[in-house]
Formats: sequence, structure tokens, C-alpha cells
Amino acid sequence: MTDGGGGLTGLVPHLVQSLIQPDGRHFDFRVPAGEPALAAPDSVSWRVFKNPVSLFVGGVTAVILELAEPRVRTGVWEHSSFRRDPLPRLKRTGLAAMVTVYGARSAAQTMIAGVRRLHDQVTGHTPAGAAYRANDVALLDWVQATASFGFLEAYHAYAAPLSAADRDRFYAEAGPAAALYGATGAPASVAQWEAQLADMLPGLERSEIVFEFLALMRETAILPALLRGLQGALIRAAVAIVPPEVRAVVGLGRAWDLGPLEGRLVRWAGAAADRL
Repeated sequence: MTDGGGGLTGLVPHLVQSLIQPDGRHFDFRVPAGEPALAAPDSVSWRVFKNPVSLFVGGVTAVILELAEPRVRTGVWEHSSFRRDPLPRLKRTGLAAMVTVYGARSAAQTMIAGVRRLHDQVTGHTPAGAAYRANDVALLDWVQATASFGFLEAYHAYAAPLSAADRDRFYAEAGPAAALYGATGAPASVAQWEAQLADMLPGLERSEIVFEFLALMRETAILPALLRGLQGALIRAAVAIVPPEVRAVVGLGRAWDLGPLEGRLVRWAGAAADRL
């Protein structure tokens, strides 16, 4: 390891920047403003969100789950720039997650209020004719739940195992921010997530948009050049932690399995990023 931006020590901040820093906007979360954040420094959330490997993997997992729900899928695909220019959208989403966890409480509240105003404009109908609103509580609950699940499972699987108590704490810690977003029924424990998944499962469906999204994730230069070869393995690592019943619904079969060598590589990268 080296300091001053060289070697692995310098690569981790560069990886974080590549994932969350939109062009022209730079935030250094290592220099706190002094105002408390929505999550406490000793929280499980602070442990999980510092890891850029699990942040990337968990984010892909969350989007797969979101796109399996037809109302969420239509809202995301028809009202965002994701298809045309996915990288800026990914960075804005990553930055929003980091501000929510690490940013000053007032900054997080202001950002979330802006997101809600934007979501007020997102309405429409799915191809099957179902009405949707981005700020519908049921949809917000699902998006919040899938995000919590994705980030938690990615960290647990590929960075550092978490106890059952810490896994429950992670869901509960998301409560204050989830309420600000309007997700008043988001799960507060693993058991509540599992119950929500069971409730939502009958309404999930296969869509070619899931495969279009995964193709975008493979083809877009998201990671720094030194890590570009790892991108495909990270995407398969994300598929690997999607609940099996959802994989079956959306059609992510064995071709998307994470190979043993790839699994070891992803776990090495996740553990290394956690230490650094």
C-alpha cells in the first residue's frame, strides 16, 4: 500500500469518486462538516456504505429487484436518462445514497425534499394499463426495501459477514431517511423484508428491460481502467444475491451464475476495500 494517491490506498478513493461523483460536483466525505448525519458514526450503515465494491454490487442487485416490479420499471425506464446515458444517473444515485448516510442532516433533508419534488412529476401507466406515481407509498416502500436488501447482502456476502442483530439494525437504521422519502412502510428488520418480498412476489414479472439494464452495466465504462476487467464479475456477483425466487421470475438462469474463481476475486476485492 502507498499513500498520496498511489497503489491500492489511492485506488479506493478513486473508485468511490468514479461511482458517486457527478461531473463538476465533488464531495469529500472524509472531511465531515460537524453536523450530525441521519445515521450515527457507530451505525452498521456507516460500515456498509463506505465499501465501494459492495456499493456497486448492491446497487445492481437493487435495480434488478426494482425492475421486476412493472410500475417501478416503467417509471424508471420512461422518466429517466438511464437508457441514454447511464453513468451520470448511476453517479447521482450513488451520491444520494452517500449524502443520506454520511452527509449533514440538513443537507440530506434538503436533497431528499428535492428528490420528492422531482418524483411528484413522475406519473403514468404501465404497458398493461396500471397507473403509477413515483411517490406512491407502496412503490417507495419497495424501492427502499430493495436498496436496503441489495447493499446489506452485498456487504455481507463479499466484504465482511454481519451478525443477525447487525442485519436487523441495518434495516432499522434506514427508517429516518426512508420516512423523509415517503417510504413509511419500509422494512425495519430482515423478517419484515422477507414478508414484504413474499407480498410483492406475485406482482413481479419478467421483462427484457432487466436484460437491457444488465447489458448497459456490462458495456458502460463505470469502473476505473485498472478495475474494468472486474466489472463483469461484479455484475454476476449482484445477480448471485438476488433472491432465488426473483431470479426464477425474471429469467436470470445459470448463465448468470458467479463462477468459483470470480467469487473469490470479488470477495478479495470487497474485503480489501473494507480494510482500506
